[in-house]
Amino acid sequence: MCIMTIYLKKPAHIEAMKRSGALSARVLREVGALVRPGISTWELDRFVEDFIRSHGGTPTFKGYGGFPASICASVNDQVVHGIPSKDVILREGDIVSIDTGATVDGWAGDNAWTFPVGKVSPEVERLLEVTEKSMWAGIDAARPGNRIGDIGHAVQTVAEKAGFGVVREYVGHGIGRDMHEDPNVPNYGRPHTGLELRAGMVIAIEPMITMGNRRVRQMRDGWLVCTRDGKPSAHFEKTVAITEDGPVLVSVEADHRRPVND
Repeated sequence: MCIMTIYLKKPAHIEAMKRSGALSARVLREVGALVRPGISTWELDRFVEDFIRSHGGTPTFKGYGGFPASICASVNDQVVHGIPSKDVILREGDIVSIDTGATVDGWAGDNAWTFPVGKVSPEVERLLEVTEKSMWAGIDAARPGNRIGDIGHAVQTVAEKAGFGVVREYVGHGIGRDMHEDPNVPNYGRPHTGLELRAGMVIAIEPMITMGNRRVRQMRDGWLVCTRDGKPSAHFEKTVAITEDGPVLVSVEADHRRPVND
C-alpha cells in the first residue's frame, strides 16, 4: 500500500517559494532568448547555472539523482530529461524543451517551456500552442474542492481534442523543500476522481504532449525519454499554489504571456 505525505504550505512558505519560483522562471525566460540555430544545449546549460548561482540560488537539478547538468534540454522527439551536450547543436526548425530548477533558501522552483528554434512548421507551432493551452487549463482546475483527476482531465481534453497524444508515464508533482513531493499530478484523468485538492498544496503542472501517439521509450543513458514514433513532443510547466482564492502562480517571473483566469 502506498501512503502519500502531503505537505501543506502556510502563506509565508508560499511567499518564500515565490523567490525560488521567480528565479527559475526568470532564468528560463533569459535562456529562451538565447535559443537560436547554431547554439549547443551545453552552452544553454552553462548560462543557466551561472545565472542561478549569481542570483543567490543553486541549480536544483544538478546532482539530483545523479543528473549531471543544471537544465533538461530535450530536442524535437525528445520528451523530457535530455542531458545538455556540446554535440547537440540546435538547427533551424527544431524545438527545444528547457526545464529549469532553482533552489533559494531551501525551497525549490521548477518551470519548463518549449521554444522554437528559428521558424518552425505550422504543425509544430500548433503543437506548442495546444500544449501551452492545456497547461493553462490544468492550472485553472487547481482549486480547493476539485480533485487531481480534474487537473488531468482538463489537460487531456485540450490536447486530445486537437488530435495530440498525452504522455502517461511522466507526470507533474508536488514541490516544496524537495523538488518532487506528493502528490503525483497526471496529465490525464477522470473528473471528480483522485486526491482532493486543498489550500496550501503547491504543485508543478507540466503537460508533455506528443504530435503522434503517446507511447514513449527511455534511452540507454537512463534519463532521456523520446517518443516511440519519432514525432515531436512539447513540454510546458509552471508551479502553482492552491489557495482559497484559486490557483496562484509561484513562478511569478513567467507570468508574461497570460494570467491564470483569462
